[in-house]
Amino acid sequence: MAAIGNRGTVTEAANFNPDADAQNLREAMKGAGTNEATITDILACRTNAQRQRIKVAYKQTVGKDLADDLSSELSGNFRSVVLGLLMPAPVYDAYELRTAMKGAGTEEACLIDILASRSNGEINTINEVYKKEYGKKLEDAVMGDTSGMFQRVLVSLLTAGRDESDKVDEAQAVKDAKEIYEAGEARWGTDEVKFLTVLCVRNQKHLLRVFEEYQKISGRDIEESIKREMSGCLEDVFLAIVKCVRSKPMFFAERLYKSMKGLGTTDSVLIRIMVARAEIDMLDIKAQFQKMYGKSLYSFIKGDTSGDYRKILLMLCGGE
Repeated sequence: MAAIGNRGTVTEAANFNPDADAQNLREAMKGAGTNEATITDILACRTNAQRQRIKVAYKQTVGKDLADDLSSELSGNFRSVVLGLLMPAPVYDAYELRTAMKGAGTEEACLIDILASRSNGEINTINEVYKKEYGKKLEDAVMGDTSGMFQRVLVSLLTAGRDESDKVDEAQAVKDAKEIYEAGEARWGTDEVKFLTVLCVRNQKHLLRVFEEYQKISGRDIEESIKREMSGCLEDVFLAIVKCVRSKPMFFAERLYKSMKGLGTTDSVLIRIMVARAEIDMLDIKAQFQKMYGKSLYSFIKGDTSGDYRKILLMLCGGE
């Protein structure tokens, strides 16, 4: 389930000069008002690695933290995107997970989006960063904020124990499909542990074979059965795992569409995906979005956002 190559819209800026960028960002924040256009033009057109070098240069030349200065100068969704862009990927994931569990209530969608789509290596790094940044194990935070079978699925994902080989055991795939069928559709009530054991542990290629076999045995798509057998967050997390196994770009295209469809925009979802995937697979997400919904992601963002927030998202989107 690892990303293949770089299919991002944000690539390394040519003739990169971190000192000049740091100086220009300083100028953009000096005096009355802030030049958001300069901030957008710099940060949306640099890779994360380049932004980390700008942060160092800013601290050296200005003697202050760039994120702190931008945080005090900016507000709203534009500030959220800018601060997200300044964080290394695992730091951003850890920050988003922490934010999702802070205060009253939990944004379960954030926990699902991140933990169902990251590789073992990425999850291990997120675990390390979370402990370092917040002085608490991510698993403990999840345990304290979720419950039941949903909690058990998240804890399983946090162990980063998924087989990441390409090996498909044909006999085991048939057995897995049969066991999932017998744990759900073929009985009264559902044995969710069996779903967890297969969906959270097996590798991508093996699971694709399991899904094919499941269709043969049950006459139904695995996603349809999950919707019939489960509800709420448990249904959401199992569906997310299946969709990420099939195609991460398709999963994220659907999440982006739902974040902008209907009344209002779920800005937190839109920001999280645009920031997190800009350097990884945004080109593929855009292609899937166009294919699935007959309209470009660019046009959706343009119609659903406004001001500086819109401009920076459109630049991360990489044009039409």
